[in-house]
Amino acid sequence: MTDTLPDLNPDQPPEGHLPSALLRIFNESGARQVLRTKQEDMGLADNLAFPFLALVGQLEMRIALMLSVINPAVGGVLLIGPRGTGKTTAVRSLNTVLPDIEVSTCAEGCMPEDFEREGAAGVCPDCAEKIAKGIPITRLEPVKLIELPLNARIDDVVGGINERIAVQQNKVRIERGLLARADQNLLYVDEVNLLEDTIVDAILDAAAAGSYTVRRGAMAGTYRSRFVLIGSMNPEEGKLRPQLLDRFGLRVNVRGLMEAEERLEIYNRVRAYRTNPRAFLREWASATVAAREDVMSARKLLNQVVLEEDALKLGLDLVRLLDIDSHRAEYTMFEAARAYAAADGRERATIQDLRAVAPLALRQRRSQYMVDYFNEQQREDDFIRTQIDQIAGA
Repeated sequence: MTDTLPDLNPDQPPEGHLPSALLRIFNESGARQVLRTKQEDMGLADNLAFPFLALVGQLEMRIALMLSVINPAVGGVLLIGPRGTGKTTAVRSLNTVLPDIEVSTCAEGCMPEDFEREGAAGVCPDCAEKIAKGIPITRLEPVKLIELPLNARIDDVVGGINERIAVQQNKVRIERGLLARADQNLLYVDEVNLLEDTIVDAILDAAAAGSYTVRRGAMAGTYRSRFVLIGSMNPEEGKLRPQLLDRFGLRVNVRGLMEAEERLEIYNRVRAYRTNPRAFLREWASATVAAREDVMSARKLLNQVVLEEDALKLGLDLVRLLDIDSHRAEYTMFEAARAYAAADGRERATIQDLRAVAPLALRQRRSQYMVDYFNEQQREDDFIRTQIDQIAGA
């Protein structure tokens, strides 16, 4: 018995069959006609990200990105460098190694911990009914990389009135924005230094509070926004606002590779990827799966990782000697050191772990402007006290 049916061509019927209208009906209907129909080209591109492990060099950039995936408390990553150095490619390639997390199946983003904390009032009526019946309201999904489009409006970012439902159903409903969809995921902003101020402020507020509120007339909705912020920028195109710069836990200066062998390897891998992306992905499939499992193991181990006392003392002394005011500096550094140890399968983070991540966490945090400002204020305070002493002595 063969696995395929003979071609039912009425002009050339199979041996032992006579041409008939029945054959023509079979030939022009059913599954055969569906299979022969050429699908319309919708112009959609396949999402075949370049494998993260296939990146050449750029060790510091890859370490910073992996630390942010292993431990979201690191506070995200900012990649700073000229065009064409692989910043966007590296971020998008994270899709291949991102772990699974528990996400809500509800349009309102209800989670079991909301019900545990506030009871039925903490979730929507549909989720409350499901929980009462023992029906889960979450499922496991891989962490997603949410990209902020270059043409994003403020309503796209925070959410607004769902125009489709308003027109079709004559109902007013607030639609979740990108910040809410990025909850427990990665939010990537390319050319972050060129963002509009209103969008920057929205991202800052949501990142700081872990949630935000959208108000449209009498309607309002509060959404979780616990995301890892990843940004990239070309300093030739403009500086980044200081308040946004401080939100990025780790900073990486990305330069092009200068060794001829490395640049040739980049060319060979990119050419192979563009020629046959699926074949290229298959070559890196086993290494990618192993890396994803390592990331998931590191995330599970992270809760048990503690910093040794000498590492804590060294980190605090380093921040003080560098005249860094932001308290995010040591927090980021310590959390990155814990993630570094977890990635190595250890439950204790040492001075060596701190040494490995300190430049990533502390660079660009020392503000010469603020150092000069406080020194000037100190001189002014000293002058005021001197005048007080002279007057009192007189």
